[in-house]
Amino acid sequence: MTKADLIDMIAEKKGITRVKAETVVNTIFDTMVEALLRDDRIEIRGFGSFTNKAYDSYQGRNPRTGEVIDVPEKKLPFFKVGKELKDDLNK
Repeated sequence: MTKADLIDMIAEKKGITRVKAETVVNTIFDTMVEALLRDDRIEIRGFGSFTNKAYDSYQGRNPRTGEVIDVPEKKLPFFKVGKELKDDLNK
């Protein structure tokens, strides 16, 4: 499912215009991004949770040249599936 598919589905199911549905979807996604930028945890009961995971810096190798490179520390968003969704998928 793409973002456009989600917008179309919401518009159809709720009987609203595609523009209004797009505004809703964009608002939700923008709010989630802002929360992750603040390092907040997002929890959607029955679906899952999003958190930021911090990774330390390390030395890696360029696989082509073998040159040692320093990889800086970074944060990446991490999704953990909720119990109800996991159970639904495994029925």
